[in-house]
Amino acid sequence: MRTPPKRRWTLRSRSARNLIYQLLLLALIGLLIWFLAHNTARNMAVRGIQSGFDFLFQTAGFDIGEGLLDYDSSQPYWRAFLVGLTNTLRVAVLGIILTTLIGTLIGIGRLSRNALLSGLCGAYVEFFRNVPVLLQLLMWYLLFTEILPAADAAWRVDTWLGPVFLSKGGLSFPAPVASASGWVLDLPRQGEFAVEQGGALTPEFLALLIGLTIYTAAFVAEVVRAGIQSVPRGQTEAAASLGLSRAQAMRLIQLPQALRVIIPPMTNQYLNLTKNSSLAVAIGYPDVVSIANTSINQSGRAVECISIIMLIYLCTSLGTSLLMNWYNARAAILER
Repeated sequence: MRTPPKRRWTLRSRSARNLIYQLLLLALIGLLIWFLAHNTARNMAVRGIQSGFDFLFQTAGFDIGEGLLDYDSSQPYWRAFLVGLTNTLRVAVLGIILTTLIGTLIGIGRLSRNALLSGLCGAYVEFFRNVPVLLQLLMWYLLFTEILPAADAAWRVDTWLGPVFLSKGGLSFPAPVASASGWVLDLPRQGEFAVEQGGALTPEFLALLIGLTIYTAAFVAEVVRAGIQSVPRGQTEAAASLGLSRAQAMRLIQLPQALRVIIPPMTNQYLNLTKNSSLAVAIGYPDVVSIANTSINQSGRAVECISIIMLIYLCTSLGTSLLMNWYNARAAILER
């Protein structure tokens, strides 16, 4: 067996020149970033504008309406940003789950032989994907704050878990709490002025979650529909010849093969939902953008706060992409 000749790195070789060009490009980009950062810092210093991320350890001095973490105004800015981050992830994760379920059902419904069902699913897609998402968020927010009854006259629905109340104060529901004997349900009850006890979701959170879910589900439905229609008709005919029902053929034959077409554009919709959650500031939900705006007004560190927002959305987007790429590799059909 002949040993392949060793590659010699000379300026005449294309691989060496390509490497040099790439290194020069990286150096140029680094120099440009340094120049912009240095120039910005110098101009801010001339104008007496403070800079740096040391403000993150100073007292924030403002309250946050809701959050999964304990917080009060005496805590530092970094804690406030952490609360805003958890609020953003809270909407993004729940929104992705609900969007996937609703969008998949709507996409399958568009392919139904039932003309009424197919028409309703098509009307859903055409309406919600052609109305700007900001208007939809405002519509849902006005629904919760203007049309629903006051908190002292909340609508009540009894479920097998316990009562559920809906009003301008939000949604109250039975919530599990720890006790000496294990977990028990803390049931909400109608008080004199508002619903007391139990778990609660604010109108701002509900408006944001429902608006983003319904809007993004319209796009996901089209992704699912296109993915299913990309499966050759022979697969469906083969399933029918084996005696499988349409539902069985969809679940066992069409959807698994359609995943390789569905997952890449579905990833884009997940990223869009996460980034569109920044519109929460329009309806008063304290996400990371809202926290950053308040921090800018109080500390004057606009560049730093915007940099934090960019870093957070970059990390969440890259994390979502990595997870979906891993799932795409797992769902890929191996060919011989």
